[in-house]
Amino acid sequence: MASRARALPAALAAVVLAAAACSSGGDGAGGYPRAQTLYTSGTQWGPPSTWNPLAKSQYATGTVGYVYEPLFLYDPMKDEYRPWLAEEGEWTGEDTYSLTLRDGIEWSDGEAFTAEDVAYTVELGQIDAVPYSNLWDWLEGVEVVDERELEFTFSEPRRQEWANWLYNEAIVPEHVWSERSDGEVVDSPNEDPVGTGPYAYESHGQDRMVWAKRDGWWATEQLDLEVKPEYIVDIVNSTNDAALTMLTQGEIDLSNNFLPGIDRTLESSPEITSYYDEPPYMLSANTTWLVPNTEREPMDDPEFRRALAHAVDPQAIADGPYGGIVAPADPTGLLPAWEQYIDQDLVEDQGFSHAPEEARSILEDAGYSENADGMFTTPDGDPIALELIVPSGWTDWMEAADIVAESAAEAGIDLTVEFPDDAALQDARATGDFDLLFNNERQISNTPWTYYDYMFRLPVQEQQTTVNFGRYENEEAWELTEELARVDVEDTERTAELTSRLQEIHFEEMPIIPLWYNGLWSQVNESVWTNWPSDASGTPHWFPTTWRNYNQMGAVLTLTEIEPVSG
Repeated sequence: MASRARALPAALAAVVLAAAACSSGGDGAGGYPRAQTLYTSGTQWGPPSTWNPLAKSQYATGTVGYVYEPLFLYDPMKDEYRPWLAEEGEWTGEDTYSLTLRDGIEWSDGEAFTAEDVAYTVELGQIDAVPYSNLWDWLEGVEVVDERELEFTFSEPRRQEWANWLYNEAIVPEHVWSERSDGEVVDSPNEDPVGTGPYAYESHGQDRMVWAKRDGWWATEQLDLEVKPEYIVDIVNSTNDAALTMLTQGEIDLSNNFLPGIDRTLESSPEITSYYDEPPYMLSANTTWLVPNTEREPMDDPEFRRALAHAVDPQAIADGPYGGIVAPADPTGLLPAWEQYIDQDLVEDQGFSHAPEEARSILEDAGYSENADGMFTTPDGDPIALELIVPSGWTDWMEAADIVAESAAEAGIDLTVEFPDDAALQDARATGDFDLLFNNERQISNTPWTYYDYMFRLPVQEQQTTVNFGRYENEEAWELTEELARVDVEDTERTAELTSRLQEIHFEEMPIIPLWYNGLWSQVNESVWTNWPSDASGTPHWFPTTWRNYNQMGAVLTLTEIEPVSG
C-alpha cells in the first residue's frame, strides 16, 4: 500500500468533510448511532464502485474480510496460520493436499457453504483474467470428496505459494457466481455481495462505504467472536491534511492515511494513539525500493546500480519527510518480520550504506569518468542524465525523491525528479518507459518468496503490471525463487539457505535498491472506541488497518477486540 496524498476534486472533498462533520456526537450522518459506528479512512481514494473480491486493488474497502472470507488467516507477528472457513488442511502426500471445511457455515442469503464453493473459486483461476490464474500452472486438479472435504493434486507442489493462496484469496458462492460469464466474473461490480463474513452491504455514496453488522456470522457461535461496531462507515480520502483534521476532531476513529506531522500530534494529543508510543510509532508494512530500468544505459550495468545504492541516503529520508516514523531498510530489503532469514554475515561483507565516496570509487573502477563539473559520464564518454519519477501529490515520496536526487549529485550522478500524475506513471512503469521510480507493491506476507517473486519474476512481458518493473533478467535467481516457492512453510532451514543465495545475487546485481520500510500508517482517536492494538501488554496485537489484503492477516479481528467508550 503506497502512501498517498492525492487530492480529490474540491467538491467531493467538501462533501467528505461536511458529511464527516455531521457524524460527531449523537447519531452520525445517515442516522447511524455514533457510539455503535466505527468511522475509518485511508484506503478508498474514490467513490466505491465495485464489490468484486477479484478486483484486487479496486474493491470497496471491507469487501474482503467484512463480506468475503478466506480459508485461513495468517498472523505475520506470530508466523501462525489460523483456520478460518477451513477447519484444517494438510499435505497428505508429496503432491496432494487435503482440506476440511468447518461445519454449519452459511452464506448471507441462507445457502449452505460447502466444498463445491471452494472448488468453484479455485477453478475460477482457469480464467486468464482472474488474478490467481497462475495457480493452474502448478495445480493439476481439485476433487470434492464430500460437502466438507476436498483434495488438491499438484503437478508441482509449491508449498509456500499454496499457503499464501490459502489465506489471501476469498471464497465466493458458486450458486451466485456460476450464473456469470467469464467476463462478468472478472468485471462485474457485484452489487449486493453475498458472503460468509460479519457484515453486509448497507449503502454507499460518493464519499463513503457503509457496512452493517449482520446476524448469523458463523464465528460468533463457533469461535466466540463478535465484531463490536454495528456499522462501519469508511470515508473516501480527500487530502492528508483533511484526514488529520477529521482524526483530531473525532470524526474518524481509525485513519490509515500517511499524515504529515503525526509524530507531533501523537506527542501532544493523548486521545490520538498508534501502535507504538514512540518512534517509529507504526509497524512496518512493506519496503520502498528505488527501481532502476535495467534495459536502459547505464542502469543496465550492475556496477552503476551498486554505485547508486551507495549514493542514496535512506536515513535522510526517514528523518526528513517522515520525521522518524519510518526506519531505513536493511540492505536486503527484507522486512523485520523476516529477520530470521537475513544473512547478517553477508550483509556485513557485501551490503551497502550511504557512502558517496565509495559510490565514486565503484564508478571509477568500472570505467566511468568525471567531467569538468564533477559529474560522471559513461565509459564511452556519454553524459549521464537520469530522471526519477514519483506520483504527483504523494508528498512524502516527492520529498524523498528530492533527497535521492541530492545524494546522487553528491556522488557525481546527475539525477532530476519529475512528478507525473499516477495514471501516467503506472503506464510508464508497465511499458518500461522510465529511468528510475519508487515502488512498494509487495506487502508483508507469510514468506519472503513473495519478496523475491517481485524482484526476479520471469519472463519479462511487454507490459509489466505487477512485478519486476525494472525488467531485470537472471535465470538463476528465478530458478531459486521457484525452488523457494516449493519449500514447506515449516522448513525454515532450507528457506534460509535459498534466501541467503538470493541475497547474494541481490548484492552482486542490485536490481532494486531498498530505501525504507513503509509504515503501516495507522492512527486512532480513542474518544469513541478504545482497546486498539498496540505493543503494550494486555492489548490486542492484530493489524489496525483497513488496507486491502490485511483482513486476511488478522486485521478483521481488530473489530472483535475494540470496545465502545460509552455503553
